[in-house]
Amino acid sequence: MDATERLRWRFSDGGLTDLLDARSLHGSPDIGKRMQFHSSLVQRLALEKEIEGHVGCVNAIAWNSSGSLLISGSDDTRVNIWNYANQELLHEIDTGHSANVFCTKFVPETCDEVVVSGAGDAEVRVFNLSRLSGTRPREISMEPAAVYQCHSRRVKKLAVEGGNPNVVWSASEDGTVRQHDFRECSSCPRAGLVNQECRNVLLDLRCGGKKSLADPPRQPLSFKSCDISSVRPHQLLVGGSDAFARLYDRRMLPPLSSCQTRRKPPPCIKMFCPLHLAENRKSNLHLTHVAFSPNGNEVLLSYSGEHVYLFDVDPDNTSPVRYTADDVRDQLCLLPFHKEPRKQKSKRDKFPAKRNLCRVDMLKKLMQVVIKSLETGTNLMHGIEACCEILEALESDIDDSTRHDCLCTRAGLYLKRRWKNDVYMAIRDCNEARSIDFASFQAHLFMADALLQLGRLKEACEYAEAAHSLVPPNSVSAEQVENIKKRLAAAELEKNKKDQQGNTNTDARHGRLRSLSDLLFRSDVSGSSSQEGREDSDYDDEMELDFDTSVSGDESRDSDPGAVRGSLRLKLHRREDKTNEQTVGNGSAESTCNGDSAYEPDVAIDMKQRYVGHCNVGTDIKQASFLGEQGEFIASGSDDGRWFIWEKRTGRLVKMLAGDGAVVNCIQSHPYDCAVATSGIDNTIKLWTPDAEGTSMVDGPEIDVLSAIENNQKKLCRNRETLL
Repeated sequence: MDATERLRWRFSDGGLTDLLDARSLHGSPDIGKRMQFHSSLVQRLALEKEIEGHVGCVNAIAWNSSGSLLISGSDDTRVNIWNYANQELLHEIDTGHSANVFCTKFVPETCDEVVVSGAGDAEVRVFNLSRLSGTRPREISMEPAAVYQCHSRRVKKLAVEGGNPNVVWSASEDGTVRQHDFRECSSCPRAGLVNQECRNVLLDLRCGGKKSLADPPRQPLSFKSCDISSVRPHQLLVGGSDAFARLYDRRMLPPLSSCQTRRKPPPCIKMFCPLHLAENRKSNLHLTHVAFSPNGNEVLLSYSGEHVYLFDVDPDNTSPVRYTADDVRDQLCLLPFHKEPRKQKSKRDKFPAKRNLCRVDMLKKLMQVVIKSLETGTNLMHGIEACCEILEALESDIDDSTRHDCLCTRAGLYLKRRWKNDVYMAIRDCNEARSIDFASFQAHLFMADALLQLGRLKEACEYAEAAHSLVPPNSVSAEQVENIKKRLAAAELEKNKKDQQGNTNTDARHGRLRSLSDLLFRSDVSGSSSQEGREDSDYDDEMELDFDTSVSGDESRDSDPGAVRGSLRLKLHRREDKTNEQTVGNGSAESTCNGDSAYEPDVAIDMKQRYVGHCNVGTDIKQASFLGEQGEFIASGSDDGRWFIWEKRTGRLVKMLAGDGAVVNCIQSHPYDCAVATSGIDNTIKLWTPDAEGTSMVDGPEIDVLSAIENNQKKLCRNRETLL
């Protein structure tokens, strides 16, 4: 155990005996919820049983409302129902789906007799277990009570509303969310047929996607996930093939329509996206899971090729977490102190009379540990977690001076660690530190380093000069500034060298492209810049090739039946530039699905916490979940066959468990017990309970936690893998 771990409280939420004493003395009504996933129990989680019964990957698991039953769906197209008490298989349903089952649910208020499934065959099927014949515990094949075939692509997620036994919602990669009311019909024609007129489209975002916050909605959007708030069931959260999660009020949506009707995408009431991803423009960046917290006040987003992020649903109207496209660049890089009017809030150096002196002393010792971590460049992950713990302390425990120093220290640790998007976390910390001390030397120095890592050399030079003016000569701080300046000079030299090579290549081609290969492999299409220490997945140029082979008009009468008509659209993007579009061949540049003349830019909500350590690039059904009724812990599966648990408040990793031979996709906590069910590529379901003899970060054989996490970070930087 390192120094950071020894300094922390044994359990962040106090002792379990304290909660039991409080219950006996005060009869607190929420003691049961607080005890369900107490820190002491989470750190003892271990594998209780591996449940067998499927013969394919288990893509979906869900508990019933009482927690007595668990339902699962698999690549074997079967839906299984398990008894929680003894983990035995009660029912095995051969659904009749012709492709992998991706989602399944118990329908509320049906005595758990009605279940629903969605699959890769684009169908939603409903089964009534009360129709099972005889007393056999299993029924291999049964006719569905309803079959909905109106989706045209894979159904990835189902949602139900507590207390509503009549309706289920399905989200599909065809860009629609559909509302299936069992009282209206029990079947519908397959999508694409002439008589396909099901008026059950609740939300149509077939042209509602966007590559950046500034863009109008005009890209095709494939839904990957959806959720309905258990507290405010009129709220619908959706996520899919772009970076933005959207929150809708179902009461404000247009009437249900047919898929034959193309409508302008309805406005959402909230949009969520980490600020540093809002202008990413990468076509492979997308969400794999969205979820409401148990109290409905927070949402959790899991990104493919990215991390897990937490958001407030209703932040203050004056909160800086609300931003527009115009704010993105400004908030990622404020002007140095000498180029911007002074904006400094009053410092709070005096403490209130009542303080937890023991905790204050612990925080001071933690601060000494993290400063040493920054100086030596060791234990960076633990140093960052310790900073998070200090910054999340009660306001009465630390003053603004300590908060400023901790923010700057954490920024320095991020810049040394260099995990995916750590540089943006460092920029956030520098900006917040400057809101306390506008002329902070450390904030300016680390901002110069961050901008250098991003390849923004001009702005980095401005910050380096500002930092130089804030320190006396012949000091250690002056040496740090000189080191930054030397790195900037080397980066500028490298940039000029590449620019000269690019100009030479351009002159050799006489400004013309001889072939498509010239365009594909030219190094100077979008210009060049030296970006020291950059991560490929964060800063690389991106190229898209779209070939439209649709036939229309006179093209259908082409004399050559083997000819392929269409348009080739080549797009070259740089992360900081607006999209450049070039049309090659006989096509035209991409057209919008609807007019943009009246488009009003969206306002998005920024993250409030980030959870790192896992890897999400291999599958597009990977979940991130709140654990327990209080939702004080966050869990996510990973491509390394493990699943991770973080403390929600601080983002600190508290547990890492080996849950699959390949990939853990699904994580669902029991409604009332401290128990978690997980599944993935293996054909089994794992049940986890606090059975371990002692508390530890790792369940099972000891491994090098940091090496495992760093391997995951490397995979995130190579996130162009084929989806499993």
